[in-house]
Amino acid sequence: MDIIISITTVFISSVIELWLSIPLGLAFGLNPFLIVAVSALGSVFAVFVVATFGESIRKWIIKKRYGEGNNIRKGSIYEVWNKYGTVGLGLLSPLLFGAPLGTAIGIALGARKNNLIIWMALGIILWSAMLTAAGTLGVMSFQTVTK
Repeated sequence: MDIIISITTVFISSVIELWLSIPLGLAFGLNPFLIVAVSALGSVFAVFVVATFGESIRKWIIKKRYGEGNNIRKGSIYEVWNKYGTVGLGLLSPLLFGAPLGTAIGIALGARKNNLIIWMALGIILWSAMLTAAGTLGVMSFQTVTK
């Protein structure tokens, strides 16, 4: 497969879900460093888009989940938010439920946009590197066993 198509596919899939892009990059035989870079860029792009349009997303989530008269600060999600904040959300959400959704949750809970983008980007880079390393080691182990 053409390398440009492979890189584009990994980028687009990482905009949707980081967990999808890394196995695709490995399946395409891309260099692990390239997989980390492209998948991280795609996920950070998604975070930036969600954060840019975050206020309308915030209003929609609050209206959908809590209705017109209710307050988001009454739920269990807000209690977790108070405990871990932007740092915890940024470092854990790329792994747990995806960076775009984590960004939308952070915006809905009132996180500052720039702070959220920075921590989400750090979490994305961290998990991209760790998941790619784990996948690469798994592929190498499988190749060693099957030789």
